[in-house]
Amino acid sequence: MFVCGIDIGSLATKIVLMNSSQNIIDYGIERSTYDFKKVGRNLFKDLLEKHNLSRTDVFVMSTGYGRNTIDFADDRITEISAHARGAQFSYSDVRSVIDIGGQDSKAIVISSKSGNVIDFQMNDKCAAGTGRFLEVMADALEVSLDEIGQLALNSNSPASISSTCTVFAESEVISLFAQGSKKPDIAAGIHRSIAKRVASMAKRIGVEPLLVFSGGVAKNNAVKKYLEKELGFEIFRPKYPQLTGAIGAALIAKDKQNT
Repeated sequence: MFVCGIDIGSLATKIVLMNSSQNIIDYGIERSTYDFKKVGRNLFKDLLEKHNLSRTDVFVMSTGYGRNTIDFADDRITEISAHARGAQFSYSDVRSVIDIGGQDSKAIVISSKSGNVIDFQMNDKCAAGTGRFLEVMADALEVSLDEIGQLALNSNSPASISSTCTVFAESEVISLFAQGSKKPDIAAGIHRSIAKRVASMAKRIGVEPLLVFSGGVAKNNAVKKYLEKELGFEIFRPKYPQLTGAIGAALIAKDKQNT
């Protein structure tokens, strides 16, 4: 029997196929668009066809923002539980998780004794401190989303970005340009602003090492660098940080099979 985790995020849909030995067989990532159900169904269909599997061969667990739209899922789990379990897949001694996705960010604390989630906090009311914030700022700097992180790492003097609102921060970036600030310094200021906001949320619930950084934004080295500065300790990143939730959902599906 195979298990499949589908993480329906607001911006990206991730899917992971695992076997009974908890090995990752395959995965896929697509933009969520407005039709979560269609994107999730197409990704699942592609995996079945690619590996010559039928629907009855796979137990499907959905998670994430749009988990309830996946009508073919056998069960559903919150993204908090999924990210905690997915982080444990890569680092068995994880105690905290920070997940920064497209339109929200989360901080999670895991019990050292039971391995269960004991506290969490989520920012899902404002785009600041999320992937969407980075997208808007990259547009304002006229660089790609892939380039903005490296641009920030080229700065030794981050500009001050005081606005916590995405709209006002964009105006602040334009003003910094007008004042003659260098693009790398502005980019660094943007990343430091995200790190300060997320770290503040994480500190409120007492995150501690070993901390795993997950989500699509975790691929950005500048966000990781400034988060480490704000928290005061090293953070760890899985090989595929964007798949953490989907991996966790698949593992929880495997747990349910064994009960």
